[in-house]
Amino acid sequence: MSGFNNHVDNSVWGRAVLMAGAILTIGIVAFAALGLGVGSVKHDTYDDAKSVYYDAMDDPTVSEEELAHLHHEEIDAHLSYLTYWVAGLTILIISVIYAIFLGIGGFINSIQPQDDHGHDDGHDDHHDEHHGSASPIIFCIGVLLFLMGFPDFVEALRALMSQGGTFVFGDLVLSTIGLAIIMVGVANWWREDLPFIGHGEQIATSAPFEGEHIRKAGIWVFIMSEVMVFATFFSSYLRIRTEWCTKWAFDDGKCSVGATEGDIVLTASDYLRPDGAAGTGDFWTMLPGAVNTFALIISSYTIVLALKTAKAKDWEAPKGVLRFLLPDKKTAVRNYLIATLLLGSMFIVLKLVEWSHLVAEGFTVGTVQGSIFYVATGAHGLHVFVGLLIMLYLVFKADTVGYDEDNGQGIEYFGLYWHFVDLAWVVIFPAFYLY
Repeated sequence: MSGFNNHVDNSVWGRAVLMAGAILTIGIVAFAALGLGVGSVKHDTYDDAKSVYYDAMDDPTVSEEELAHLHHEEIDAHLSYLTYWVAGLTILIISVIYAIFLGIGGFINSIQPQDDHGHDDGHDDHHDEHHGSASPIIFCIGVLLFLMGFPDFVEALRALMSQGGTFVFGDLVLSTIGLAIIMVGVANWWREDLPFIGHGEQIATSAPFEGEHIRKAGIWVFIMSEVMVFATFFSSYLRIRTEWCTKWAFDDGKCSVGATEGDIVLTASDYLRPDGAAGTGDFWTMLPGAVNTFALIISSYTIVLALKTAKAKDWEAPKGVLRFLLPDKKTAVRNYLIATLLLGSMFIVLKLVEWSHLVAEGFTVGTVQGSIFYVATGAHGLHVFVGLLIMLYLVFKADTVGYDEDNGQGIEYFGLYWHFVDLAWVVIFPAFYLY
C-alpha cells in the first residue's frame, strides 16, 4: 500500500506479527523464571514460615515476643512470594496484551490488497496532503460498545476466574465486539500513518492555535482535559485528607484533642512507610513507588533523546560501548523508544506488586482512603499503559519506515502526552505515598 509520499509493502506488516511473537516469548520466559521458578521457592518458604508460626501459636512455652517475631517472618515470606509471583504474572499478561495489540494490527494490514500506485516515481500528487482519518470515529464506536457491556463483562470474568457464580457467555459478547472494533480502528490508523513521511501536515487557521499543526493542537486540548480529570482526584483527596487522623499524626500528637486510636484512619502512606500501620513497613515497601518515580522521569528523558536523534540532520554515532547500542540513526531512535517502553512497563509491574502487598496487609478498596488511592493511582496506571500501547507502534515504525527530521513530530506529539503522565506521577507520589 502507499500514501503520503511513501510506499509500504504489505510484507512490512508481517514484521509486526514477528515482533508480537518475540514479545510473547519474552513474557512466557519471564513468567517461568519469576512466577514459577523463584515464586515456587518463595512459596515453599512462605508455607514453612506459616507452619512454624501456627505451631508456635499452639505452644504455650513460646513468648509473645517470639510469637510476634515469627508472625513478622511469616508476613515477610508472604510478601516476598507475592513479589515474584505477581511480577512474573504481570509481565506475562502485559506481554500477551502487547502481542495481541501488535500482532492483530499487523495481521489485519498484512492481508490488505497490495496498492502500488504512485510507487514508480516515488511521488503521488494524490497523497501530498495528510488527509483526515476515519480511525477516531471507528475507535470511539468500539469504546462505546465496550463500556456499554463492561459491567456484564466484569461479572462474566469474575465468575470464570473465581469459579463462583453463574458464567454466562453472552455477557462477554458486547464488550468483545467493542474490543474488535477498537482493534480495527487502531489497525486502520496504523495503515494511514505508517507511510507518512512528514509532508502535508494540516495547519490550524484559528486562534489560539493559529499556525500550529492540527495534531499538536489536538494533543494540547486533550492534555488540558486530562488535567481536569486528575484535578478531581487531587481535590477530592486533599478535601477529605485534611480531616483524617492518620497513624503518623496520632503518634506525633497532631490529631485533635481527645482523639483515640479508634479515630485513626490508615492511609497508603501509613502502610508503606518504615514501621508502618501493619508493623511491617520498611525501606523495601517504599522502594517500588520510589523506583517508579525515577523510572518515569528517566523515560521522559529517553523519549526526548529519541526525538532529538530523529530531528538531528547531522547525527553521529557515539563512541565507546554506546556505539554498539546506537550504531546508526534509525537504530538509535528505535532503541531509545524501546528503553522508554521498558521503563514504562517496569512501572506497571512494580505498581501491581505494590498493590498486592497493600491488599495482603489489609489496605483494600473497600474503604474511603483505599478507594481514592486505588482509583487515583489506577487511573494514572491506565494512562501509562495506554501510552505503552501507542509506544509499541512507535517502536514498530522506527524499526521499519523510520523517523527523521521530517516526520519526527509523531514522537514529539506522543512525548507531550508522556511528559504529562510523568508530571502527574510526580504530584501523586508525594501526595499519596509520603503525606
